Amino acid sequence: MVDITHKSATLRKAIAQATVNVSSENTIRLIEQKQIPKGDIFEFARASALFAIKKTGDMIPDCHPLPVEYAAIRYSLTGLQISIEVEVHTIYKTGVEVEAMHGASVAALVIYDMLKPVDKHVEIGGIRLLEKRGGKSNESLPWIGQLKAAVVVCSDSVAKGHKQDVSGKLLFELLEQQGLLDIAYAVVADESAAIQERVEHYQQTGIDLLVFTGGTGLSDRDITPDTVAPYITRDIPGIMETARQYGQQRVRTAMLSRGISGFADRMLILTLPGSPNGVRESIAALFPQVLHVFQVRENTGH
Repeated sequence: MVDITHKSATLRKAIAQATVNVSSENTIRLIEQKQIPKGDIFEFARASALFAIKKTGDMIPDCHPLPVEYAAIRYSLTGLQISIEVEVHTIYKTGVEVEAMHGASVAALVIYDMLKPVDKHVEIGGIRLLEKRGGKSNESLPWIGQLKAAVVVCSDSVAKGHKQDVSGKLLFELLEQQGLLDIAYAVVADESAAIQERVEHYQQTGIDLLVFTGGTGLSDRDITPDTVAPYITRDIPGIMETARQYGQQRVRTAMLSRGISGFADRMLILTLPGSPNGVRESIAALFPQVLHVFQVRENTGH
């Protein structure tokens, strides 16, 4: 199965459709008058579709078991065609499109089975996904490439050349993967003056997103949040709360990170942990949704 441990649970929805074609108006009349010998085809198909939705993970090897929060089965008759529409919702790490299509396909099979005694030419038509919502695949932010970003590594050992930078380069790559194209890069020692200089420099040069990595821990030299805090004009505590919560589900000491976030006038600042895993988990937890702050900024004029 695909590894989804890095994903966050979000609301996900899917709607699938299957069709069943009958050969005569007499079959449609029997359906409408509930005179099919085996019973009400729609009620039987509805119950079977619900079972199928819940059992998708058991039937399709690579599908993850997931909590089904909502399911609905709808029918419509158009000419000689029966349309089955299945909608599924979940709050989980992966989508429910296969669950919706599985439910629609089983509903179509049940209807076929119940109609074949009265219609020897009944056929199952296409099964397709009509709609999918939720997850990062639905994020449409074409303007991301227009943002200017900067990565700053706060590390005494890297600044002195005693250690190679791993976290900053990883952060740079991960931001590129998010669609950011214009990214500056700098390394500074864990010194207030050096960190302040970077904040003020990037404010003056029109950087939209400034991301620090390192200096968010509990040692005496971990001063990044303390130095950045006076520049924050609008605090956004939920950003780093989300990152810590995400990290805490994977590493028990994530709660010790003191990272902060917020706008310094029109520049968004994030202060991430200095470890590669901390960087990777923070980006997974926050992006691309955190970039919506720039839409809000433009719409409100802040």
